[in-house]
Amino acid sequence: MHTFHRKRITNSRARKGAKTETLQGVFTGNPRGFGFVTPDEGSVLEEDVFIPSSCVGEALHKDRVEILLLPDQGGRRREGVVRKIIERGLPVIVGTYRRHRSASFVQCDDLRFAKEVIVERSKAAGAQPGDKVVVRIESYGTKGSLPTGEITEILGSEEEAGTDILAIARAMELPMTFSDRVLGQAERIPDHVLPHELFGREDFRGWQMVTIDGPDAKDLDDAVSLYMEGENYVLGVHIADVAHYVPESSALDREALHRGTSVYLADRVIPMLPEKLSNGICSLNAGEDRLALSVLMKIAPDGRIFAHKIVKSVIRVDERMSYPDVRALLEEEPLKLSERYADHLPMLRQMYELSKRLRQQRRRRGAIDFDFPEAKIRLDANGVPVEVVAERSNCATELIEDFMLACNETVAEAFEKADVPFLYRVHGEPDPEKIERVISMMHAQDAVITKHKQKITPKEIQKALKGLEDHPAEEMLSRLLLRAMQQARYSPVCEGHFGLAAKYYTHFTSPIRRYPDLQIHRIIHDSLEGTLDGRKMQHYADILPDVAESCSRTERMAAEVERETENLKKAEYMLTHVGETFAGVITSVTSWGAYVELPNTVEGLVRAITLRDDYYSFDERKMALVGRLSGRMLRMGDKVRVRMMDADLQSRTIEFQLES
Repeated sequence: MHTFHRKRITNSRARKGAKTETLQGVFTGNPRGFGFVTPDEGSVLEEDVFIPSSCVGEALHKDRVEILLLPDQGGRRREGVVRKIIERGLPVIVGTYRRHRSASFVQCDDLRFAKEVIVERSKAAGAQPGDKVVVRIESYGTKGSLPTGEITEILGSEEEAGTDILAIARAMELPMTFSDRVLGQAERIPDHVLPHELFGREDFRGWQMVTIDGPDAKDLDDAVSLYMEGENYVLGVHIADVAHYVPESSALDREALHRGTSVYLADRVIPMLPEKLSNGICSLNAGEDRLALSVLMKIAPDGRIFAHKIVKSVIRVDERMSYPDVRALLEEEPLKLSERYADHLPMLRQMYELSKRLRQQRRRRGAIDFDFPEAKIRLDANGVPVEVVAERSNCATELIEDFMLACNETVAEAFEKADVPFLYRVHGEPDPEKIERVISMMHAQDAVITKHKQKITPKEIQKALKGLEDHPAEEMLSRLLLRAMQQARYSPVCEGHFGLAAKYYTHFTSPIRRYPDLQIHRIIHDSLEGTLDGRKMQHYADILPDVAESCSRTERMAAEVERETENLKKAEYMLTHVGETFAGVITSVTSWGAYVELPNTVEGLVRAITLRDDYYSFDERKMALVGRLSGRMLRMGDKVRVRMMDADLQSRTIEFQLES
């Protein structure tokens, strides 16, 4: 009745001459039937448009649609009606095969695709109930009928180890295997450096240098070296010369561009390049000759880089070190480790000192330092999560981060000033309206943030983060600030990096696992070899906009898959702890409940309707759930105890109950 009444008013307004507005965008479904449309860039609206369930029509998740905007209700989110489907968004889906009496169908793993897909037995490819499958959609159905399709691939039983994560990766259309042509090209690459490949390279094989990575890492992109010239540091960042082995437009190159990035999931890595390269000849394995692009930076005692040189090189890493060992060496100096790495300890201590000075230099100019814990999920041999722990950055991870940031900025500045086509990592200024909303929420939490102009500066955000120290909701408010900022992306235009307060920034240091880095390595090669002529300059100018867009898209896709697999394994892990109680912190509050995060990064929802001690309503101004009788408030940053109640593996969500 409510929907019908609103439509009558809408039609009445339309008859009185209200302006008809349409826009196009991508429809995002919801299991409850309604959805949202994200308008195309340049549309009359920038924010998502709500589509009530009665106005969805035949639209399905990820379809490109045209909608009619309903009249503005003043201050509320705009609503719309789907007028037509422009293009179907999902030609295939991944889901679970089911049978019910005479019918067989696939239930999509992504609950936003709200319809089951009917599959005739003759088109089931031998699938058994409970199998995870890939379905090619033949008909999308109508408002009154279900879609139909054909099973094209069986991923395995939903009970088999690894099938759950494989299903998420396939649903996002991640390529899981390399073609014979790509593998054949990789196999033809020698597994060692050949004598003729040393021509034109500087020989750093006698330099002291190490790699510092995670204990399990096998694709080692970067090595570091350091020596002193008087009071100045000479930092060397030596990056695997992947471009030497992956020619432009080759099968290897086209596949790498298609993938865009390596994807790191809970139980596997989906690499950008075949293992022969990623873990072999391109990986800077200790004791092996390797080809590299080296950036040598002269750095003053205050952390200011005042000279640099970029060269093609051949290197030989002395030691493969790990973050845990380096952290222990720098902070604790345990006897056994100190003896084992005695030859490298003096250099590591100098690196630690330089790292702190580089970080201080960045902070002086206003760089924003968000430091959130990351989840580390440990699986058993059957892919079952047995531990979830929070890992924070430490002196070892920060040391490598500081050196890579310095290198990336140095390379970006050099090539921007050389005025050649290049690919940059850019991060725009935050949207003023989003920042205003965050400021209002911070004020509701009695936290102070000030800004003096229409646009906020990195230094003001840095100062706000400093002011949040010791605030109960420090981490949550910091996350709100982060979410208010734009997403970093790739661009052929050097637009600067807001978060780093850097005028110049690129991604140069990870060509084994990121295509943008590989792309600019080719440009650097041409520049160093004197072959960057007018024809090549025009070639790079022509291709870089598409490369930037493709790499930004694949990066977002990889992040989504990594997030979804992490949420799945967290939900699976918490199912083994139903009934147990935990200490946690409220991270956000909405009209339907409060989200609580445990110390191990697991987050779950406490539904408002489960709060038994009072009737709670949402106070938007205070950003709190407030008890009507008691006045008790549940706000961000509040420490609470919760009982683990349930988890849904399909929606990858967790439900808690508040302990009184």
